[in-house]
Amino acid sequence: MKQIALTKNIKLLDYCHYFRGISFREKNLINESKNEFEKISNFFQFNYKVKNNLGEIALEQNKFKQALKYFYQIEILSNREIYDLKRSTILHNIGLCHLHLQDFNQSEKYLFKSSKLQETQKDTVLLIGSYMDLANLYYTQFKDSEAIPYFEKAYNLSKKVKSFDLKRAAAKNMAAVEENRKNFKLALEYRKEYETWKDSLNDQNKVWAIADLEKKFAVKQKQKEVDVLAAENKVKIAERNGFILASVLLLILFGTGVYFYRQKIKNNKIILAQKNELDELNATKDKLFSIVSHDLRSSVNALKTSNGKLIENLKSKNFNELDVLLHNNSDIANGAYNLLDNLLNWALLQTKQAYFYQESLHLASIVQHVEYNYKPLMLNKSINYKNNVAASDYVFADMDSLKIIIRNLLDNAIKFSQENGTISIYTRPSADDFCYLVIEDTGSGMNAATKKELLKDTVLLSKKKNDENIGTGLGMQLCKSMIHKNGGRLDIESEENVGTKIIIALQKIKNHG
Repeated sequence: MKQIALTKNIKLLDYCHYFRGISFREKNLINESKNEFEKISNFFQFNYKVKNNLGEIALEQNKFKQALKYFYQIEILSNREIYDLKRSTILHNIGLCHLHLQDFNQSEKYLFKSSKLQETQKDTVLLIGSYMDLANLYYTQFKDSEAIPYFEKAYNLSKKVKSFDLKRAAAKNMAAVEENRKNFKLALEYRKEYETWKDSLNDQNKVWAIADLEKKFAVKQKQKEVDVLAAENKVKIAERNGFILASVLLLILFGTGVYFYRQKIKNNKIILAQKNELDELNATKDKLFSIVSHDLRSSVNALKTSNGKLIENLKSKNFNELDVLLHNNSDIANGAYNLLDNLLNWALLQTKQAYFYQESLHLASIVQHVEYNYKPLMLNKSINYKNNVAASDYVFADMDSLKIIIRNLLDNAIKFSQENGTISIYTRPSADDFCYLVIEDTGSGMNAATKKELLKDTVLLSKKKNDENIGTGLGMQLCKSMIHKNGGRLDIESEENVGTKIIIALQKIKNHG
């Protein structure tokens, strides 16, 4: 910025704006990056890189016609060896733009060219993405017979790469394909594989987070050593100067006394704050240990007992009972998995390590994304499901925490609903600044005392009385915390043996363009 303010050299200004544009893009500040690239003159030596970056930014912002304008300008250049551009990537981006613009013929042409180049160059990672996009192109046009081979190619190639994201996406696509084929058994296997890669990605993120914490701790320890050395240095200087003049010694001693007294008070405050924080963390740790030891032990014991029955019925070839036991095992495993997932999110929330970013969200899309994973469970219990969320509703919230809230409440609705029950998700019209999302079921409901307990403002976990179900009230506690963090409210309408309505008030986005 200093160089930009001082120089009038166009060549130097172009380099300054280029490096600022690259830096802003690395920090995901897309609009700022775009502004810097647009300030670069047409005489810049690496102008083709500028066009490529502007095209990719426009593609990220869903400005597909604008992106095509930039990519077409550099498509011809990419044929020349002097330009360090990856032609397959440019062709792939052009194909994506046409796909989003529903120009399927052009999209097929460029995506096919891109995949052929990547096959020749043996660029496995990019080739997986190209196969997926070709598959989606045909799937969008209901050409299943042409789409499925590409999904299968992408899945087979994903086994050869280390990217958990690509493995997860490929497995998820195959699950969707098999579900559409009504091959639910194979779809379930792909779904389990998808969850496995998802867990691996989460574990990888945890390892990185722990490494980052260890690095910060090492820096703090080194800083403490520096502070100790600095304090020792001050004492030596004070001793040397004390021998020069008695009056200076008295002044230094007085000043040192005051300094150490203040340091002592400050250190005592720090120690007290650390003690309080440690006490809170220990209480949290004890509570988490209590949950894990009780509920997971119960679920594992239930699986152990059920597996014993499975072996007995397998020997006697009692297939009807086998089917019941397998479904029971699946329910227990799902409950244990949801408990562990809630524990992780609750711990991150309590230790303030969870990523939180509020933005404008299309509520109906978020609900559809969450409900997708629960449709097989509802189908298994013959639950009638209705989604009447208004397509015009936009809310101001953090996307990940909103998904966790809806997931937990939908999971509870399924858990407490009987077979052939009904679950409805809809929005209530309102004139105030909140959008009211309602999750209604015709399940067992609750009495006034239970409702009051659930709505109570507390950070402590509650224990359910019914030990037959895996649960600690942690999911509802997590929902309340995340709703409040998003600036929303929670309310419950319920009647025993009639059903329950969970009402979430979320900040509304007005006049969404």
